[in-house]
Amino acid sequence: MIMAEDSSASYIRMVQHLIEKCLIFHMTKEECMEALSKHADIKPVITSTVWKELEKENMEFFESYSRSREDRISEMEIRQRLQKLISDSDY
Repeated sequence: MIMAEDSSASYIRMVQHLIEKCLIFHMTKEECMEALSKHADIKPVITSTVWKELEKENMEFFESYSRSREDRISEMEIRQRLQKLISDSDY
């Protein structure tokens, strides 16, 4: 029984570590679930569950992370619009 608990805890820690890697790349939970499913063969429900637990334990971080992602998306949209304006005005 102890062996199974150690194995489960180890697996959860590995998923947590992989989620942290996703965070470094500014991924959403959905993007992370897809990436871990595709590249690490981790079921999306497991990634989602571990992600939710991390959110509970680190509420302030995830609130800040979410705001940061929103700001980053806004900046990208502005850049894209500016590039389009510039390219549209080129003759």
